Amino acid sequence: MKRILIATFLFISLIAISFNGTAQQTYKTSFGLRGGSPSGITGKHFLTNNTAVEGIFSFGWWGGFGVTALYQIHNPLNLEGLPGFNWYYGIGAHLATSNTDRQSPWANTSGGTFFLGADGVVGLEYVFAEAPISIGLDILPILNIIDEVGIWFNAGLSVRYTIK
Repeated sequence: MKRILIATFLFISLIAISFNGTAQQTYKTSFGLRGGSPSGITGKHFLTNNTAVEGIFSFGWWGGFGVTALYQIHNPLNLEGLPGFNWYYGIGAHLATSNTDRQSPWANTSGGTFFLGADGVVGLEYVFAEAPISIGLDILPILNIIDEVGIWFNAGLSVRYTIK
């Protein structure tokens, strides 16, 4: 499992080094909805032209809630005739709970549980030039540390209202 994590980290690092530009920030803050895992409410705020923080408040079928915080580095994806695309990668952490009468998303048992872990993110974002909307699609590999140790690959689609 360590080999998979190290290989993933090296692959993402090589991609990041090969792109030598900074994203052209078209908004400062955005809020919206996220479908997938985790699903819920999402907000993103740019700290610089190419770095942002994202927060996800999630709720799930397991009867609990979760909070994920991510630090992201955005880079332009220079597609001929299609401005507005960025790709991003980053790291973060999550904490979540599950309800006592439902099965947790990571365990094979029922009961109230608290989860804590580290997250990664790799994704694409499109920012519409004519409307205050962005759409993002990403993959979040997570390493759960507490209560159920393991690695999962989550994915989601976010639609956000952007504020300049």
